[in-house]
Amino acid sequence: MPQLSGAVVLVTGANGGLGRHFVEQALARGAAKVYAAARRPQEWNESRVIPLALDVTDPASIRAAVAQAPDVTVLINNAGIAVESDTLLALPDEEFRNVMETNFFGPVALTKAFAPVLAASGTSAVLNIHSALSWIALTGAYSASKAALWSATNSFRVELAPQGTHVTGVHVGYIDTAMAKGVDAPKTAPEEVVRKSFDALEQGDYEVIVDDISAGVKLGLSGAISDLYPALAANAPA
Repeated sequence: MPQLSGAVVLVTGANGGLGRHFVEQALARGAAKVYAAARRPQEWNESRVIPLALDVTDPASIRAAVAQAPDVTVLINNAGIAVESDTLLALPDEEFRNVMETNFFGPVALTKAFAPVLAASGTSAVLNIHSALSWIALTGAYSASKAALWSATNSFRVELAPQGTHVTGVHVGYIDTAMAKGVDAPKTAPEEVVRKSFDALEQGDYEVIVDDISAGVKLGLSGAISDLYPALAANAPA
């Protein structure tokens, strides 16, 4: 099972509220080095943290990151975006594509690019940040991107297992970060999300259900579609 002690970790979206906690808790668990990746990386007052410029939507930037971080043993695909007005009918195609590029194609491309690096370490891991919205379409583009990433995680889990790379997916509802600042609903502290994610990773779990929201939505997948989407009843034929 992968361990954070002695690991070389790469965190995407490291400047954000959740990303910072991934960096800090990886260090607290004994990581030998953490690549803190962001489009505009910041300076860290810690010798074990290496700021890394990375745009997950840019193939050239991904290739450069692999060249600069050839010793990664744990890849954390945390970077993601949401848009303010998110319905498939109303969202402009350009914005929809940007959400998919960042939340889906980026993590997939990064995982593929780092797969040989992870294989070289013998025991390695990929941690993908999904959402409860991977399982329920309460938004349009964001839900679609997270559902696609969940499916890709399942594929990578099977494909990377023979090389000794463990893949864990994290499902969580609202997190108390800037992305959910306008949401009036219960939120999970980012440090709790990271703690549960790292605990699960080190235990060899394949999936992390962080909160009651995610647990309830997953349970609902076995029921009727109309139970997950009560609004359908208003438009049901008489």
